[in-house]
Amino acid sequence: MTLQYDLVQYPTSDTIKIVTYLLERITKTNDRIQPSSRHASPYACFYARAIPNIDIQSYLARILKYCPCANECFLSLLVYFDRMSRNSSGLRIDSYNIHRLIITGIMVASKFFSDVFYTNARYAKVGGLPVAELNTLELQFLKLNNFKLNVQVEELQQYGDQLLLHWIREHQIKRNSEDCYKKQEFKPMIRYSTSHTNCSSNLILSTEQQMTEKYDSTTKC
Repeated sequence: MTLQYDLVQYPTSDTIKIVTYLLERITKTNDRIQPSSRHASPYACFYARAIPNIDIQSYLARILKYCPCANECFLSLLVYFDRMSRNSSGLRIDSYNIHRLIITGIMVASKFFSDVFYTNARYAKVGGLPVAELNTLELQFLKLNNFKLNVQVEELQQYGDQLLLHWIREHQIKRNSEDCYKKQEFKPMIRYSTSHTNCSSNLILSTEQQMTEKYDSTTKC
C-alpha cells in the first residue's frame, strides 16, 4: 500500500510534528560544527546572539495558535530552505538561526497562500522579535528566494509524502529497538542484534544526510 500525505485533511498539529522532527535532526547535526564567521554571510541577519529558550515544536505550535495557517505554509517552509540553499551558498541551519528562519518563512508563505493573513506586527509579537527586525528578515528572505514564492501542489505533496514516510520509518525502528530492549530484560542471557533497515528516503530533502548536505555542515557562513 502506498503511503500518501493528505495535504488538506492531515492535522496541521501533526504536520508540525513531522516538520519538527526533521528540523531538529538538522540543527543538532549542524550545532556540532565549529561555527565560522557569519558577518559576510547573506544569512547573518538570521543569527541570534544566543539560542532561544523555546524548542522548535513549541515555536511552531505557538505560531499555529496565534497566527493560524494551513499545511502548505509549513511544508513550503522546507521548499524555501531548499531554494535558498541552491540560490546562495552558506545556508547552515542551526539552533542560532532556525527560529528567525521559521517565523519569516511562515509569514511570507501565509501572505502568498492565504487570502487572509496577519500583519508583520502580529508575527513579530508571536515570534518574539521587533517589527523592524522582522521587516528586514522578510526582505532578505525574499531576496534569497529570488522573490519566487510559488510552490506547485505536486511539490508540496512530494515533500509531505516523504516526510511522513521518513517519520513512520524512524518511529518503527525506535519501537523495534524498544521491543528488543524489553526482550533483553526478560532474557538477559540472550543477546539480540537489531538489524536496522536503511530508512533514508529519496526525497529532495527528507533524509538527515541529504538535508545536512544542503544546509550544510561543510559550507562556510
